Amino acid sequence: MGSEKKVLYITYDGMTDSLGQSQVLPYLIGLSRKGYEITILSFEKKQRFNKYRNIIEKITAEAKIEWVPISFTSKPPVAAKYYDMVRMKLKVFSLYNKNKYDLIHCRSYLAADLGLTIKRKEKAKFLFDMRGFWADEKKDGGSWNQDKLIFRKIYRYYKKKEAQFVHDADCIISLTESGKNEMMRWPSYNPQVPLKVIPCCADMDHFSLTSPAAKKAGRDMLGISGDELVISYLGSIGSWYMLNEMLELFSVIKEKYIDSKFLFITHSSPGLIFSELEKYKISPHDIVVKEATRNEVPVFMKASDISVSFIKPVYSKLSSSPTKLGEVLSMGIPVIVNSGVGDVEEIIKQTEAGYVINSFNKNEYSKVAECLGMLTRISPSSIREKAEVIYSLKQGIEKYAECYSYLLENKGEK
Repeated sequence: MGSEKKVLYITYDGMTDSLGQSQVLPYLIGLSRKGYEITILSFEKKQRFNKYRNIIEKITAEAKIEWVPISFTSKPPVAAKYYDMVRMKLKVFSLYNKNKYDLIHCRSYLAADLGLTIKRKEKAKFLFDMRGFWADEKKDGGSWNQDKLIFRKIYRYYKKKEAQFVHDADCIISLTESGKNEMMRWPSYNPQVPLKVIPCCADMDHFSLTSPAAKKAGRDMLGISGDELVISYLGSIGSWYMLNEMLELFSVIKEKYIDSKFLFITHSSPGLIFSELEKYKISPHDIVVKEATRNEVPVFMKASDISVSFIKPVYSKLSSSPTKLGEVLSMGIPVIVNSGVGDVEEIIKQTEAGYVINSFNKNEYSKVAECLGMLTRISPSSIREKAEVIYSLKQGIEKYAECYSYLLENKGEK
């Protein structure tokens, strides 16, 4: 299409990362098919880049997307980020001077700093795809320990930047209604800036509906018998994800369902899981840990009866939309989750797709164990049908396209 539809998408995440393949590329492929000329600037971790580079190059080439990867620097922590930001800035301005993009689509805060700079210097529109309260996530998660002066300064710096992004963006994307409502209370909130909600959507063609045959196939591959109750967990271990609480829940479930298994589909080290089993009197034989590619995830997840995900209900998680939730519900698998995380509680009530706990204790876990039979009887097709209204990737692409159209139609306005 014409130059009026040139878009530069900037992200500090990698396209070879699982997140890049699930929460960046599917949207941009859909937008490219609508005629937008898209360039992706991303930071790639060496090992994953070497392993998956050819796959991403093929995907982007077929979608007529230009992919500009930069190597990700991890050490030393603070200096590495500064070094990467300098390299990002140089590359962004090099690309902009060459292509004169009309829209700078920035994923999270580090990219947004450059989007705002270009907006102020040039005519390009700045789309702040917030993704979450990043500075507060770093604080809440302990990465920016506020007992240390340097991290207090970094936190304050990015909170000031956050206020600028929120006030001066041409459009903001929030992952949740909870996050949107919180932002609208901030002093920096500018009512003239459109604030749209687009959750982490799921490719419902990829995460297709489960079935008895699919469950058996997954269990056969994992060495799990057909009559065992299988509780699953999908994703990383540690950080926000409450492994110990999930293991304690499983130990309570084991009292009622003696033959149950806990299936972890994760890229995290199995040692992180097995090292915690003894304190909950869980046998290693009842734990199955499997690393899976994106294509393998639905195959193995369909071996499960119910999926569990506990996330720390801290302030920053008001803005969180767990990617795994949309994917699991797309397959028609019921869930056990906790309140205090984005719109999760409201979504589970709306879809009638699981159980929401409000506290982490044995009394609550016993209530979960008592209702497992009911959860396993929920119709998978019903879960999927209701989830599609919220998580459909097609719907997500349309919402992004509406933002693009609005911004480009008004590109002459400042």
